[in-house]
Amino acid sequence: MIEDVSAPVSPRALSRSRYRWGRWIVRGMIALAVLGLLLVIGLAIVIMRYGVVDRAVPADVIVVLGGGRDGTARRTLHASALYDKGYAPYIVCSGGTGSRYGPSEAARCARWAERQGVPSNRIILEEISLSTEENAIETAAIMRARGWDTAIVVSDDYHLWRANLLFEAEGVTVYTSPAQHTDYTIERGEKAKGLLREIAATGWYVAKSLLGLPYTRVGD
Repeated sequence: MIEDVSAPVSPRALSRSRYRWGRWIVRGMIALAVLGLLLVIGLAIVIMRYGVVDRAVPADVIVVLGGGRDGTARRTLHASALYDKGYAPYIVCSGGTGSRYGPSEAARCARWAERQGVPSNRIILEEISLSTEENAIETAAIMRARGWDTAIVVSDDYHLWRANLLFEAEGVTVYTSPAQHTDYTIERGEKAKGLLREIAATGWYVAKSLLGLPYTRVGD
């Protein structure tokens, strides 16, 4: 029989080994945090650089994405300006309401567009959607029913990168146009909050797409 003559591990050596492993774990966590921060900063730059460019060209329809009271008003003003310039013969106002009371975002958009001189028979309401993904799904269905392929999607600049992604996923040829080219009233705080929301929403969209989860029913 062979005896085990190996010396037992001393408590001090064991403590040192644990310390080294703990140090590597901390370093790994810091590296992941830095990488995550760099990814967030990089995505923010991509989103804002994309959003400031006006890509509007003549299309079948102008689509206004609802964005709360102020956001919808701002986006509708720009869409009405595009309509006046002859970019498209119709406007789709997209956005439902998250509450039981009050008009939908689409209804508000239509009312404000009419005040800007857009004829009511040139405005189509999409009042089902409660998220940007649903905006794309429901608007694409309206477009297919009418034989339309191209759309100028109007929203705030920070919103357009993801909106383009979602509308293209529904088979729509998209030309994005930022509301800020007509209305600059958005506050810095609102813009910063919107950008952070876009980063989070983009991460969620990528994650659920990889997991094969259904589309988002509520939320932006």
